[in-house]
Amino acid sequence: MSGPSYWKILTRRKALTIDNDDDSGSGGSQGKLGRILNTFDLTALGVGATLGVGVYVLAGHVSKDQAGPSVVLSFLIAAAASFLAGLCYAEFGARVPKSGSAYIYSYVCIGEFMAFIIGWNLMLEYIIGSASVSRGLSLYIDTLANDTMKLHFREVAPMEWDFMSSYFDFFGFTVAILLGVALAFGLKKSTMVNNLFTVLNIFIVLFVIIAGAINADISNWNINPANVSSIYNVGEGGFFPF
Repeated sequence: MSGPSYWKILTRRKALTIDNDDDSGSGGSQGKLGRILNTFDLTALGVGATLGVGVYVLAGHVSKDQAGPSVVLSFLIAAAASFLAGLCYAEFGARVPKSGSAYIYSYVCIGEFMAFIIGWNLMLEYIIGSASVSRGLSLYIDTLANDTMKLHFREVAPMEWDFMSSYFDFFGFTVAILLGVALAFGLKKSTMVNNLFTVLNIFIVLFVIIAGAINADISNWNINPANVSSIYNVGEGGFFPF
């Protein structure tokens, strides 16, 4: 097979076909998923996926080690970039009203090879995202417990790799497994759990914002001229929380 033929195979695009069953929402056809989520469920799902543990884990790190007092600008720049990405997804969703997220969007618009790469990239993204959420929750609970879990896990299951944690986090692993079991019970059941934690998450964030605004000291917002060079990458650390 010649080079142009290989290129044609790699760049062939999926034909977009809209089935009538996709728009009915009944879920009665074989292989079709019923639309059982209401507007509140979908909103909570989007907010829960966006407002994750990164807000709690990275906010202090970005403020202390990267942006300093300009951490507000860091999150504003990252929010603008996330907003533009959201607009792109909204347009893709309107142009390609099929399930599959970025995989099906790239398959229809770019080609099969790029869709293959993006599909595996999405799987890696979800795995890393789930692991980071479980790890972040474990670290916060362990901090409240005076590092009890960390000290015990280092004795039971130490890890000597420099690029990984110094111990196997059994608590974070258990959290990930339990969340997977919750998803296995079905979309409606897992949505109830997601709605509960999303509402709780919003109240916590609002509490932190209001408490921080009341007790804020503007004099702490002065930027040291010696650290001006670090402001050029001010938006770097604020993107992950979104």
